[in-house]
Amino acid sequence: MAQLELDDVRKVFTDDDGSDIVAVDDVTVDIEDGEFLVLVGPSGCGKSTTLRMVAGLETVTSGDIRLGGRSIVDQKPQDRDIAMVFQSYALYPHMTTRENMAFGLEESTDMADAEIDERVENAADLLDIPDLLDRKPSELSGGQQQRVALGRAIVREPEVFLMDEPLSNLDAKLRSQMRTELQRIQEDLDTTTVYVTHDQTEAMTMGDRIAILDGGELQQAGTPLECYHRPANRFVAGFIGEPSMNFFDATVEGDRLVADAFEYPLTAAMREAVEGADGVTLGIRPEDVEVASAGSAGDDEFDTVVDVVEPMGNENAVYLGFDEEMSDTFVATVGGMRRIDAGESVVARFPSDAVHLFDTTNGDALHNRSLEDAADAEPRI
Repeated sequence: MAQLELDDVRKVFTDDDGSDIVAVDDVTVDIEDGEFLVLVGPSGCGKSTTLRMVAGLETVTSGDIRLGGRSIVDQKPQDRDIAMVFQSYALYPHMTTRENMAFGLEESTDMADAEIDERVENAADLLDIPDLLDRKPSELSGGQQQRVALGRAIVREPEVFLMDEPLSNLDAKLRSQMRTELQRIQEDLDTTTVYVTHDQTEAMTMGDRIAILDGGELQQAGTPLECYHRPANRFVAGFIGEPSMNFFDATVEGDRLVADAFEYPLTAAMREAVEGADGVTLGIRPEDVEVASAGSAGDDEFDTVVDVVEPMGNENAVYLGFDEEMSDTFVATVGGMRRIDAGESVVARFPSDAVHLFDTTNGDALHNRSLEDAADAEPRI
Protein backbone atom coordinates (compact mmCIF):
# COMPACT_ATOMS: atom_id res chain seq x y z
CA MET A 1 0.00 0.00 0.00
CA ALA A 2 1.22 3.49 -0.77
CA GLN A 3 0.26 7.05 -1.55
CA LEU A 4 -0.45 7.74 -5.24
CA GLU A 5 0.28 11.25 -6.54
CA LEU A 6 -0.66 12.78 -9.89
CA ASP A 7 1.29 15.98 -10.47
CA ASP A 8 0.19 18.18 -13.43
CA VAL A 9 -0.48 15.09 -15.53
CA ARG A 10 -1.27 15.91 -19.14
CA LYS A 11 -2.12 13.69 -22.11
CA VAL A 12 -2.25 14.95 -25.69
CA PHE A 13 -3.24 12.80 -28.65
CA THR A 14 -2.48 13.74 -32.26
CA ASP A 15 -5.38 13.49 -34.70
CA ASP A 16 -5.05 12.17 -38.26
CA ASP A 17 -4.87 15.75 -39.57
CA GLY A 18 -1.98 16.55 -37.23
CA SER A 19 -4.00 18.60 -34.74
CA ASP A 20 -3.59 18.04 -31.01
CA ILE A 21 -6.41 16.70 -28.85
CA VAL A 22 -5.95 17.38 -25.13
CA ALA A 23 -7.53 14.43 -23.32
CA VAL A 24 -6.20 15.22 -19.83
CA ASP A 25 -5.10 18.72 -18.94
CA ASP A 26 -2.73 19.22 -15.98
CA VAL A 27 -4.56 17.04 -13.45
CA THR A 28 -3.14 17.17 -9.94
CA VAL A 29 -4.54 15.00 -7.15
CA ASP A 30 -3.05 13.09 -4.21
CA ILE A 31 -4.60 9.77 -3.17
CA GLU A 32 -3.72 8.82 0.37
CA ASP A 33 -2.56 5.38 1.46
CA GLY A 34 -5.65 3.17 1.75
CA GLU A 35 -8.00 5.81 0.31
CA PHE A 36 -10.88 5.03 -2.08
CA LEU A 37 -10.92 7.81 -4.70
CA VAL A 38 -13.60 7.91 -7.40
CA LEU A 39 -12.91 9.67 -10.71
CA VAL A 40 -16.26 10.76 -12.09
CA GLY A 41 -17.45 12.82 -15.02
CA PRO A 42 -19.34 12.66 -18.30
CA SER A 43 -18.23 10.49 -21.23
CA GLY A 44 -15.08 11.81 -22.84
CA CYS A 45 -13.94 13.83 -19.83
CA GLY A 46 -10.58 12.02 -19.53
CA LYS A 47 -11.19 9.80 -16.51
CA SER A 48 -10.36 6.46 -18.20
CA THR A 49 -7.33 8.01 -19.93
CA THR A 50 -6.11 9.21 -16.52
CA LEU A 51 -6.52 5.69 -15.13
CA ARG A 52 -4.70 4.16 -18.09
CA MET A 53 -1.76 6.55 -17.57
CA VAL A 54 -1.53 5.43 -13.94
CA ALA A 55 -1.56 1.81 -15.10
CA GLY A 56 1.09 2.48 -17.76
CA LEU A 57 -1.22 1.63 -20.66
CA GLU A 58 -0.94 5.21 -21.95
CA THR A 59 2.18 7.34 -21.96
CA VAL A 60 2.22 10.64 -20.07
CA THR A 61 2.75 13.69 -22.30
CA SER A 62 3.94 15.78 -19.35
CA GLY A 63 3.76 15.78 -15.58
CA ASP A 64 4.58 13.04 -13.11
CA ILE A 65 2.91 10.08 -11.41
CA ARG A 66 4.43 8.93 -8.13
CA LEU A 67 3.70 5.79 -6.14
CA GLY A 68 5.06 5.74 -2.63
CA GLY A 69 7.13 8.82 -3.45
CA ARG A 70 8.86 7.30 -6.50
CA SER A 71 8.10 8.25 -10.10
CA ILE A 72 6.57 5.44 -12.16
CA VAL A 73 6.03 7.21 -15.51
CA ASP A 74 8.98 5.40 -17.08
CA GLN A 75 8.16 1.99 -15.61
CA LYS A 76 6.51 -0.75 -17.62
CA PRO A 77 2.96 -1.68 -16.55
CA GLN A 78 4.08 -5.04 -15.12
CA ASP A 79 6.65 -3.29 -12.91
CA ARG A 80 4.25 -0.81 -11.26
CA ASP A 81 2.72 -3.11 -8.62
CA ILE A 82 -0.74 -2.04 -9.74
CA ALA A 83 -3.72 -4.29 -10.48
CA MET A 84 -6.52 -3.20 -12.81
CA VAL A 85 -10.12 -4.35 -13.14
CA PHE A 86 -11.67 -3.54 -16.51
CA GLN A 87 -15.20 -2.80 -17.65
CA SER A 88 -15.15 -6.03 -19.61
CA TYR A 89 -14.31 -8.92 -17.32
CA ALA A 90 -11.61 -10.17 -19.75
CA LEU A 91 -11.69 -13.71 -18.39
CA TYR A 92 -10.09 -16.54 -20.35
CA PRO A 93 -13.06 -18.66 -21.47
CA HIS A 94 -11.14 -21.95 -21.56
CA MET A 95 -9.88 -21.56 -17.98
CA THR A 96 -11.65 -22.26 -14.72
CA THR A 97 -12.14 -19.58 -12.09
CA ARG A 98 -9.13 -20.92 -10.20
CA GLU A 99 -6.97 -20.84 -13.31
CA ASN A 100 -8.11 -17.32 -14.26
CA MET A 101 -7.30 -15.99 -10.81
CA ALA A 102 -3.91 -17.74 -10.66
CA PHE A 103 -2.77 -17.01 -14.23
CA GLY A 104 -1.20 -13.59 -13.57
CA LEU A 105 0.84 -14.85 -10.63
CA GLU A 106 2.00 -17.90 -12.57
CA GLU A 107 3.19 -15.78 -15.50
CA SER A 108 4.73 -12.82 -13.67
CA THR A 109 6.19 -14.31 -10.47
CA ASP A 110 8.23 -17.28 -9.32
CA MET A 111 5.83 -18.07 -6.47
CA ALA A 112 5.37 -21.71 -5.54
CA ASP A 113 2.15 -23.39 -6.65
CA ALA A 114 1.10 -23.93 -3.05
CA GLU A 115 1.42 -20.22 -2.26
CA ILE A 116 -0.54 -19.27 -5.38
CA ASP A 117 -3.29 -21.74 -4.46
CA GLU A 118 -3.46 -20.26 -0.95
CA ARG A 119 -3.84 -16.73 -2.32
CA VAL A 120 -6.54 -17.83 -4.75
CA GLU A 121 -8.51 -19.62 -2.06
CA ASN A 122 -8.19 -16.70 0.36
CA ALA A 123 -9.45 -14.30 -2.31
CA ALA A 124 -12.29 -16.67 -3.18
CA ASP A 125 -13.33 -16.75 0.48
CA LEU A 126 -13.22 -12.95 0.65
CA LEU A 127 -15.42 -12.71 -2.46
CA ASP A 128 -17.72 -15.53 -1.36
CA ILE A 129 -17.03 -17.63 -4.47
CA PRO A 130 -15.15 -20.72 -3.17
CA ASP A 131 -17.76 -22.99 -4.74
CA LEU A 132 -17.11 -21.44 -8.17
CA LEU A 133 -13.39 -22.20 -8.39
CA ASP A 134 -13.84 -25.14 -10.77
CA ARG A 135 -16.36 -23.48 -13.08
CA LYS A 136 -15.58 -21.77 -16.37
CA PRO A 137 -16.79 -18.24 -17.24
CA SER A 138 -19.61 -19.58 -19.44
CA GLU A 139 -21.10 -21.20 -16.33
CA LEU A 140 -21.09 -17.97 -14.31
CA SER A 141 -23.52 -15.07 -14.08
CA GLY A 142 -22.39 -11.51 -14.75
CA GLY A 143 -22.02 -10.78 -11.05
CA GLN A 144 -20.01 -13.96 -10.52
CA GLN A 145 -17.72 -13.14 -13.44
CA GLN A 146 -17.16 -9.69 -11.94
CA ARG A 147 -16.12 -11.28 -8.65
CA VAL A 148 -13.65 -13.50 -10.50
CA ALA A 149 -12.16 -10.44 -12.24
CA LEU A 150 -11.82 -8.77 -8.82
CA GLY A 151 -10.25 -11.93 -7.42
CA ARG A 152 -7.66 -11.95 -10.18
CA ALA A 153 -6.63 -8.45 -9.06
CA ILE A 154 -6.78 -9.22 -5.32
CA VAL A 155 -4.40 -12.20 -5.50
CA ARG A 156 -1.72 -9.85 -6.81
CA GLU A 157 -1.75 -8.02 -3.44
CA PRO A 158 -0.81 -4.79 -5.25
CA GLU A 159 -0.08 -1.38 -3.81
CA VAL A 160 -2.94 0.13 -5.83
CA PHE A 161 -6.20 -1.12 -7.35
CA LEU A 162 -7.46 0.59 -10.51
CA MET A 163 -11.09 -0.05 -11.49
CA ASP A 164 -12.49 1.19 -14.81
CA GLU A 165 -16.32 1.16 -14.62
CA PRO A 166 -16.34 -2.45 -13.37
CA LEU A 167 -20.09 -2.53 -12.65
CA SER A 168 -21.44 -0.97 -15.85
CA ASN A 169 -22.39 -4.32 -17.41
CA LEU A 170 -24.56 -5.38 -14.46
CA ASP A 171 -28.27 -4.79 -13.97
CA ALA A 172 -29.43 -2.10 -11.53
CA LYS A 173 -30.11 -4.41 -8.57
CA LEU A 174 -26.83 -6.28 -8.92
CA ARG A 175 -24.92 -3.03 -9.33
CA SER A 176 -26.31 -1.80 -6.03
CA GLN A 177 -25.33 -5.07 -4.34
CA MET A 178 -21.84 -5.02 -5.85
CA ARG A 179 -21.27 -1.40 -4.76
CA THR A 180 -21.72 -2.54 -1.19
CA GLU A 181 -19.51 -5.57 -1.74
CA LEU A 182 -16.72 -3.49 -3.28
CA GLN A 183 -16.75 -1.07 -0.37
CA ARG A 184 -16.54 -3.94 2.11
CA ILE A 185 -13.70 -5.60 0.21
CA GLN A 186 -11.74 -2.35 -0.08
CA GLU A 187 -12.13 -1.67 3.64
CA ASP A 188 -11.01 -5.22 4.46
CA LEU A 189 -7.95 -4.99 2.22
CA ASP A 190 -7.21 -1.31 3.02
CA THR A 191 -5.61 -0.91 -0.42
CA THR A 192 -5.36 2.42 -2.20
CA THR A 193 -8.05 2.36 -4.89
CA VAL A 194 -8.89 4.57 -7.86
CA TYR A 195 -12.33 3.86 -9.29
CA VAL A 196 -13.64 5.34 -12.55
CA THR A 197 -17.35 5.80 -13.24
CA HIS A 198 -19.75 8.12 -15.04
CA ASP A 199 -22.45 7.23 -12.50
CA GLN A 200 -22.72 9.90 -9.82
CA THR A 201 -24.60 7.51 -7.53
CA GLU A 202 -21.58 5.21 -7.48
CA ALA A 203 -19.31 8.19 -6.88
CA MET A 204 -21.36 9.59 -4.00
CA THR A 205 -21.94 6.27 -2.24
CA MET A 206 -18.54 4.59 -2.67
CA GLY A 207 -15.75 7.13 -2.51
CA ASP A 208 -13.88 8.50 0.49
CA ARG A 209 -13.33 11.39 -1.91
CA ILE A 210 -14.45 12.09 -5.44
CA ALA A 211 -12.53 13.88 -8.21
CA ILE A 212 -14.78 15.42 -10.85
CA LEU A 213 -13.42 15.87 -14.38
CA ASP A 214 -14.79 17.77 -17.35
CA GLY A 215 -13.08 18.38 -20.65
CA GLY A 216 -9.92 16.77 -19.32
CA GLU A 217 -9.67 19.26 -16.46
CA LEU A 218 -10.07 18.56 -12.76
CA GLN A 219 -13.05 20.59 -11.54
CA GLN A 220 -13.03 19.65 -7.86
CA ALA A 221 -11.71 16.99 -5.48
CA GLY A 222 -13.33 16.53 -2.09
CA THR A 223 -15.60 14.40 0.00
CA PRO A 224 -19.02 13.61 -1.49
CA LEU A 225 -20.69 16.02 0.94
CA GLU A 226 -18.25 18.83 0.12
CA CYS A 227 -18.82 18.45 -3.62
CA TYR A 228 -22.57 18.24 -3.16
CA HIS A 229 -23.09 21.13 -0.75
CA ARG A 230 -20.10 23.33 -1.64
CA PRO A 231 -19.47 22.83 -5.38
CA ALA A 232 -16.47 24.68 -6.79
CA ASN A 233 -18.36 25.77 -9.90
CA ARG A 234 -21.60 25.50 -11.80
CA PHE A 235 -20.51 22.35 -13.65
CA VAL A 236 -19.95 20.43 -10.41
CA ALA A 237 -23.21 21.76 -8.98
CA GLY A 238 -25.14 20.61 -12.03
CA PHE A 239 -23.38 17.27 -12.46
CA ILE A 240 -23.67 16.06 -8.87
CA GLY A 241 -27.22 15.49 -7.69
CA GLU A 242 -30.37 13.97 -9.19
CA PRO A 243 -32.56 15.77 -10.11
CA SER A 244 -29.96 18.36 -11.04
CA MET A 245 -29.63 21.73 -9.35
CA ASN A 246 -31.91 24.49 -10.68
CA PHE A 247 -30.13 27.50 -12.22
CA PHE A 248 -31.42 31.01 -12.92
CA ASP A 249 -29.30 33.67 -14.64
CA ALA A 250 -29.71 37.13 -13.14
CA THR A 251 -28.14 40.56 -12.76
CA VAL A 252 -27.27 42.33 -9.53
CA GLU A 253 -29.32 45.46 -8.94
CA GLY A 254 -28.63 46.95 -5.54
CA ASP A 255 -29.54 44.41 -2.89
CA ARG A 256 -31.49 42.16 -5.24
CA LEU A 257 -30.92 39.61 -7.98
CA VAL A 258 -33.14 40.32 -10.96
CA ALA A 259 -33.93 37.30 -13.17
CA ASP A 260 -36.36 37.07 -16.06
CA ALA A 261 -39.20 35.70 -13.94
CA PHE A 262 -38.46 36.92 -10.41
CA GLU A 263 -36.41 39.10 -8.10
CA TYR A 264 -34.51 37.64 -5.16
CA PRO A 265 -33.32 39.57 -2.05
CA LEU A 266 -29.62 39.23 -1.24
CA THR A 267 -28.38 38.79 2.29
CA ALA A 268 -25.37 40.82 3.44
CA ALA A 269 -23.08 37.82 2.88
CA MET A 270 -24.46 37.33 -0.62
CA ARG A 271 -24.01 41.00 -1.52
CA GLU A 272 -20.39 40.84 -0.47
CA ALA A 273 -19.83 37.61 -2.42
CA VAL A 274 -21.25 38.93 -5.72
CA GLU A 275 -19.59 42.35 -5.59
CA GLY A 276 -17.99 43.12 -8.94
CA ALA A 277 -19.68 40.26 -10.81
CA ASP A 278 -21.25 41.25 -14.15
CA GLY A 279 -23.77 38.43 -14.03
CA VAL A 280 -24.80 35.99 -11.32
CA THR A 281 -26.45 32.60 -11.58
CA LEU A 282 -28.64 31.57 -8.66
CA GLY A 283 -28.67 27.84 -7.95
CA ILE A 284 -30.86 25.82 -5.63
CA ARG A 285 -31.25 22.07 -5.32
CA PRO A 286 -34.73 20.59 -5.87
CA GLU A 287 -34.91 19.19 -2.33
CA ASP A 288 -34.26 22.68 -0.93
CA VAL A 289 -37.16 24.30 -2.76
CA GLU A 290 -40.07 24.55 -0.32
CA VAL A 291 -43.51 24.12 -1.86
CA ALA A 292 -46.61 25.47 -0.09
CA SER A 293 -50.24 26.03 -0.96
CA ALA A 294 -51.03 29.14 -2.95
CA GLY A 295 -51.25 32.32 -0.93
CA SER A 296 -49.44 35.60 -0.46
CA ALA A 297 -45.79 35.24 -1.45
CA GLY A 298 -42.95 36.85 0.50
CA ASP A 299 -39.61 38.22 -0.73
CA ASP A 300 -38.07 34.76 -1.24
CA GLU A 301 -41.36 33.12 -2.27
CA PHE A 302 -42.85 32.99 -5.75
CA ASP A 303 -46.22 32.18 -7.24
CA THR A 304 -45.85 29.19 -9.55
CA VAL A 305 -47.95 26.69 -11.49
CA VAL A 306 -47.37 22.91 -11.46
CA ASP A 307 -46.46 21.61 -14.91
CA VAL A 308 -45.66 17.91 -14.40
CA VAL A 309 -45.48 15.63 -11.35
CA GLU A 310 -43.21 12.56 -11.46
CA PRO A 311 -44.02 10.11 -8.62
CA MET A 312 -40.92 8.16 -7.52
CA GLY A 313 -42.27 6.38 -4.46
CA ASN A 314 -40.49 8.00 -1.55
CA GLU A 315 -40.69 11.43 -3.19
CA ASN A 316 -42.33 13.32 -6.04
CA ALA A 317 -40.43 15.47 -8.53
CA VAL A 318 -42.61 18.52 -9.17
CA TYR A 319 -41.87 20.65 -12.24
CA LEU A 320 -42.94 24.25 -11.73
CA GLY A 321 -43.30 27.30 -13.96
CA PHE A 322 -43.61 30.96 -13.08
CA ASP A 323 -46.53 31.28 -15.50
CA GLU A 324 -48.98 29.02 -17.28
CA GLU A 325 -46.86 29.14 -20.46
CA MET A 326 -44.09 27.32 -18.54
CA SER A 327 -41.48 29.50 -20.20
CA ASP A 328 -38.98 29.01 -17.36
CA THR A 329 -39.48 25.76 -15.44
CA PHE A 330 -37.60 24.32 -12.49
CA VAL A 331 -37.98 21.26 -10.28
CA ALA A 332 -38.73 20.71 -6.60
CA THR A 333 -38.92 17.43 -4.70
CA VAL A 334 -41.56 16.80 -2.05
CA GLY A 335 -42.56 13.80 0.04
CA GLY A 336 -44.01 10.87 -1.83
CA MET A 337 -47.25 10.88 0.15
CA ARG A 338 -47.97 14.52 -0.67
CA ARG A 339 -50.64 15.09 -3.30
CA ILE A 340 -49.86 17.79 -5.88
CA ASP A 341 -51.61 17.93 -9.25
CA ALA A 342 -50.61 19.35 -12.61
CA GLY A 343 -52.13 22.78 -13.14
CA GLU A 344 -52.25 23.53 -9.41
CA SER A 345 -51.08 26.94 -8.21
CA VAL A 346 -48.48 26.76 -5.45
CA VAL A 347 -45.91 29.00 -3.76
CA ALA A 348 -42.23 28.06 -4.13
CA ARG A 349 -39.74 29.35 -1.56
CA PHE A 350 -35.96 29.56 -2.03
CA PRO A 351 -34.52 29.66 1.53
CA SER A 352 -31.49 31.95 1.67
CA ASP A 353 -29.44 29.38 3.61
CA ALA A 354 -29.83 26.89 0.72
CA VAL A 355 -29.01 29.21 -2.19
CA HIS A 356 -25.80 28.98 -4.24
CA LEU A 357 -24.46 31.82 -6.39
CA PHE A 358 -22.14 31.42 -9.39
CA ASP A 359 -20.36 33.84 -11.68
CA THR A 360 -22.30 33.63 -14.95
CA THR A 361 -19.18 34.38 -17.01
CA ASN A 362 -16.84 31.63 -15.80
CA GLY A 363 -19.11 29.47 -13.64
CA ASP A 364 -17.01 29.84 -10.48
CA ALA A 365 -18.84 29.55 -7.17
CA LEU A 366 -19.24 32.89 -5.44
CA HIS A 367 -21.38 31.77 -2.51
CA ASN A 368 -22.32 28.29 -1.25
CA ARG A 369 -24.47 27.05 1.56
CA SER A 370 -22.54 26.02 4.65
CA LEU A 371 -22.18 22.37 5.56
CA GLU A 372 -23.51 23.27 9.01
CA ASP A 373 -26.71 24.68 7.49
CA ALA A 374 -27.10 21.54 5.39
CA ALA A 375 -26.63 19.30 8.45
CA ASP A 376 -29.09 21.33 10.50
CA ALA A 377 -31.79 21.36 7.83
CA GLU A 378 -34.87 19.58 9.13
CA PRO A 379 -36.18 16.67 7.05
CA ARG A 380 -39.26 17.63 5.06
CA ILE A 381 -42.45 15.61 4.83
